[in-house]
Amino acid sequence: QEELVESGGGSVQAGGSLRLSCKVSRYRYMRHVGWFRQAPGKEREGIAVIWPTARNTVYANNGEGRFTIAQDDAENAVYLHMNNLKLEDTAMYYCAAGRAWYDLSPRSFDYWGHGTQVTVSS
Repeated sequence: QEELVESGGGSVQAGGSLRLSCKVSRYRYMRHVGWFRQAPGKEREGIAVIWPTARNTVYANNGEGRFTIAQDDAENAVYLHMNNLKLEDTAMYYCAAGRAWYDLSPRSFDYWGHGTQVTVSS
């Protein structure tokens, strides 16, 4: 079964925007839902996380204020709004969810989507 399914990736020009979507099958079971990315040759890095019940969010600084995480309870979905995309944002973006929180690293996330590719070009 697919716990999380990402969509919304694609190829965009630098300066453009994308909204990534994550449909969460057991939305109310998950305590927190977040977004990660991994570029070739680099470690997987957390971007942001949201606790849908409390509507709290935590951001890493790798988005430089250009990314916003949001939720839609009616759709059982979590989104990542990405603005002013840069070449260095090119990566595979993953949605992840978990129930035990440690920090914005993979250890806090037990469930992962397959990823959606974001490619930013000049």
